[in-house]
Amino acid sequence: MAHPVLALATAAVTAAGCVWYLPALADLRAGADRPVSRRMRAASCVTTWATAATVAVLLLTTNPWTWPAAAAATGTLPALALLIASALHHSRETREAATHWTELAPTQPPPTRDRIRYVVAVLLTTGLTTATVIGALRLAENPDTPTAWLTTITTPAAILTLFITLAATHTHHRHPH
Repeated sequence: MAHPVLALATAAVTAAGCVWYLPALADLRAGADRPVSRRMRAASCVTTWATAATVAVLLLTTNPWTWPAAAAATGTLPALALLIASALHHSRETREAATHWTELAPTQPPPTRDRIRYVVAVLLTTGLTTATVIGALRLAENPDTPTAWLTTITTPAAILTLFITLAATHTHHRHPH
């Protein structure tokens, strides 16, 4: 596939992603008015979309696949790290809130925590990250035959499908209704 076509598609998806990164920017601008976990999650979102925009620019300005692939892999890793750190902070904040609720009304049970969504988020993020990195590495190899293009497309798709299946299975086993 030609670089300009892929750059246009990436730019279009990035522009459409404003429904995620504009609220994330608002959370970041709010500063201390938002919990740390929410700001970290917002930083992860902004990092992800900035990576996509960078890849679009690199697809237009460079000829080899190496630079866009390296930028995709490099931007995805900090975004993943921020997302995992956000989940850990959120867990801490939830425990702290439960402790405060217990101190306020000892007879009431603390609010319940739902860990399933965190496990699903980690599974989906890991699958997406792995698929992105493998896809970027496959593109960096500069596939030139139809078979090479087929494996470049299907390998990340298969990895992502595996992680989506794991997430769905985890959810189904926890909530069978």
